[in-house]
Amino acid sequence: MADYLVIVESPAKAKTIGKYLGKKYVVKASMGHVRDLPKSQLGVDVESGFSPKYITIRGKGDVLKELRDERKKVKAVYLAADPDREGEAIAWHLAHILDVEPSANCRVVFNEITKDAVKDAFKHPRSIDMNLVNAQQARRILDRLVGYQISPLLWKKVKKGLSAGRVQSVAVRLIIDRENEIRAFTPEEYWSLTAQFRMEKSKFEAKFHGFGEEKGELKSEADVKEVLKRLENQSYRVQSVKQTERRRNPSAPFTTSTLQQEAARKLNYRAAKTMSLAQQLYEGIDIGGEGTVGLITYMRTDSVRISPVAQEEAREYILEEYGPDYYPAEPRNYATKSKGAQEAHEAVRPTSAMRHPEKIKEFLSRDQFRLYKLIWERFVASQMASAVLDTMTVDILAGDVRFRATGSKIKFPGFMTLYIEGNDEGGGDEDEKFLPPLTEGQELKAPSLEEKQHFTQPPPRYTEARLVKTMEEIGIGRPSTYAPTLETIQKRGYTLLEEKRFVPTELGEIVHEMMREFFPQIIDVDFTAKMENNLDDVEEGDIDWVKVLGQFYGDFEKDLKIAEEEMKHVVLEEEESDVPCEKCGRLMVFKHGRFGKFLACPGFPDCRNTKPILKEIGVACPKCKVGSLVERKGKRRRVFFGCDKYPECDFIIWDRPVGRACPSCGDTLVIKRTGKGEGKEVIQCVNTECDHKEEVTEGKQD
Repeated sequence: MADYLVIVESPAKAKTIGKYLGKKYVVKASMGHVRDLPKSQLGVDVESGFSPKYITIRGKGDVLKELRDERKKVKAVYLAADPDREGEAIAWHLAHILDVEPSANCRVVFNEITKDAVKDAFKHPRSIDMNLVNAQQARRILDRLVGYQISPLLWKKVKKGLSAGRVQSVAVRLIIDRENEIRAFTPEEYWSLTAQFRMEKSKFEAKFHGFGEEKGELKSEADVKEVLKRLENQSYRVQSVKQTERRRNPSAPFTTSTLQQEAARKLNYRAAKTMSLAQQLYEGIDIGGEGTVGLITYMRTDSVRISPVAQEEAREYILEEYGPDYYPAEPRNYATKSKGAQEAHEAVRPTSAMRHPEKIKEFLSRDQFRLYKLIWERFVASQMASAVLDTMTVDILAGDVRFRATGSKIKFPGFMTLYIEGNDEGGGDEDEKFLPPLTEGQELKAPSLEEKQHFTQPPPRYTEARLVKTMEEIGIGRPSTYAPTLETIQKRGYTLLEEKRFVPTELGEIVHEMMREFFPQIIDVDFTAKMENNLDDVEEGDIDWVKVLGQFYGDFEKDLKIAEEEMKHVVLEEEESDVPCEKCGRLMVFKHGRFGKFLACPGFPDCRNTKPILKEIGVACPKCKVGSLVERKGKRRRVFFGCDKYPECDFIIWDRPVGRACPSCGDTLVIKRTGKGEGKEVIQCVNTECDHKEEVTEGKQD
């Protein structure tokens, strides 16, 4: 019979740590939270110090009965939920239900589920940290006060199923503010002038930079013509050559935010998918000889701290695999930027640098492997030597017209041998741009000149990665809230993802406008960020949680009373299409769903017909020659292109056709993406035996 009961959140975690603890321990799963505020009512006594009314979560009766039965059989109970506010709250609720004294040494925490980490954690149990519990309670009650009192107003004034919240409402505001910037944007014309120089064995290009020592701009075609006039009959001479050595340092290991951003860029994973896969890797995977083991450290963290043990293991791997030149003189340590970061945590890293992704690939799903590989490479690279790049800047004069050429080459790759951080514009590779050997005073042959018109572009819409990054930078939300927030604003119909970028819906803009008018604090970025800092102060024990709620609720209660009296009803007009319902003949209307717009019959519930909106791409079907190709989505939301005459014509293709035949073989040309994530695009032929390729250049339409 076991002497000790250990309670964790999930069966997978229970299985992993149960293997390490031996027969004296029985490990059970609570299946997450066991108590919460009731769904049917506010559940908070505002008049009595915001006292919460907790009830057992529906469906947890059998779980709790099993835990109570096991409790009677053992000497002591250890509560080993995750090492964060939510985990501490779960432990506190379990202690209450199982009659465990919170001040007893009943709480066990570890940041990684490995044999050594788990065994060490059980040597140092502690009492439940009530500061962490109170920070979680304050957030939960705060969100309940906002959600359960504004949401019914929105149901009454707009439509059922809507919600409001401190973090989600600010996220929607960011998306709407960006959309308004785009709408108000006025493109400005500018031009570029590029000189293509050819030498005996090489060529390079330089761009117009100005006149003499002054930097110049080409705002119109007339400006370009003026420069071309000045270049007539001029010789070209190298004015200066500057060579410098530049060092590039590796990025810090992952936090929750940077992991979600990089997984979106490089793996095309949504934030929710990234966190689900990371949870699996953290809780444990059966990898054959070692059995079930946690492959990464805890994935909800904003710390970039690395333990000395992990640093030493990374050092050993780097020295063995790459040699001493690839390891810096001292281990790399990174500073956490955000206030209130969980410094007791570590960054998201592999539990062992020696566990190379390829060694365990056969035990992981494709998605698990790709995420683990990303985490492993980022961590090992973070401990490697800096890259060294030789850069070269050359100024070329023709009369008083100055051109500038820049180039670089990797002198020593360092960490870049293994990993390079991506960016929101796609890619992530360090492109080498060589310049031939040039000397000051050297005469050059007259170049070919290319003039090109451009227009300034509006700020881009938010991708999931860019929105998470912005939320982190301005202090909105915390590691555990990013993914749920992005899911919520889409489920409520406030935003859509179009081409992987957030677009506000009409409903989202209406609700936002009502929130802006009646609850300006809730959508105020600075106010929400300050509230997050207050919750961090509660966690540190610097401020009483009831005081934080009291300071917020006074103004909120006044706003609520005004809104109840003055908020007007909004009637959402349904936009009618010109598509008749094939079942009843009515003209179908546009509706918004989780995955975007669709057509629905206005005769619901008598007629429940719906159909997707087919997005034409202006390309004739290459198979039947009669239909046109339209954009469709498969079961997993993957975009493909098919004939609008389906099922009469069954032509489909996964890559977007450009509407031109291949000049080499006459087959279909499509746009292919090269590299990972949002990489570069090329136009190529679908015929695998044809090697025709073209670059996607500015102004070329697909």
